Amino acid sequence: MTTPAAAPTATDLTAADPNEWRSYDEFAAGIDTYRLPSTDLDGQTLALVLDDGTELRLAFENGEVAWSASGAIATAGELRDPYDAVRVREDVVFLNLPVETREREAITIVYSERTHRALVTRSEIAESETEGEPRVGQTFWAATTDRGTPTGEIPGPSRDLIGRRNLYRYSPEHLYEHVYISSERYAWQCVQGVQRGHGDMDLSTVWKFADGLYLFCFREFRIAVASVWLHDLGTQLMTTGIFLGITGDGRAEHSRAGGHVYPLGSVAYPDVQPV
Repeated sequence: MTTPAAAPTATDLTAADPNEWRSYDEFAAGIDTYRLPSTDLDGQTLALVLDDGTELRLAFENGEVAWSASGAIATAGELRDPYDAVRVREDVVFLNLPVETREREAITIVYSERTHRALVTRSEIAESETEGEPRVGQTFWAATTDRGTPTGEIPGPSRDLIGRRNLYRYSPEHLYEHVYISSERYAWQCVQGVQRGHGDMDLSTVWKFADGLYLFCFREFRIAVASVWLHDLGTQLMTTGIFLGITGDGRAEHSRAGGHVYPLGSVAYPDVQPV
């Protein structure tokens, strides 16, 4: 188990100018300081079948992955891209492909070596902006791996986080608060960092992967960025994630992220009947 960091504090009281919204690359710099260490998958292979029948095949070698897919993620033959993997639990791996061969795309996979269940998230930056919609969209699938017979609960959308309020410490300079409002929205504010004083209500998605393990993703409106996180809200209280977004000078960029989780409490909505 990872030793928790000291209790989060915010000693820098300088607030960001509310009229100068920070770009994605400005706030993401250093946001992986407290991330769990990467793991090496070289020499391994992995094949997945998504719940819509799409097949995804990966082979890891020399810090890269040779991969191909059919169906919704179809590739024109085999592609070769970098990969990043983190073992978040003894049997659970968070794997991200910051796709360079298909610009403005990331494929993120969470899989269990024990249950042989998996989750696949595809993040894509749209070619142009659409009013009222986030620039970066996401698609989600439950999946199984080829390493054994699947057991246990199939991953799927969850309402378990609704009403929870957590702090997330990603580095000495990154402290954020999240409040999970509904199955489609969460509220955030920056307590410490270059975005201090900024906050918003954005689109979010939560899927339960296993006991205490939740996939949490958000898609922002004000800047072109989306994220994929795996929150371990069990005994470890750590989160591992990635960002995909557009920098201040218009480039697509991938960033790693991660850190400590500090639960602040939760509320339960009453069953309010009309009077």
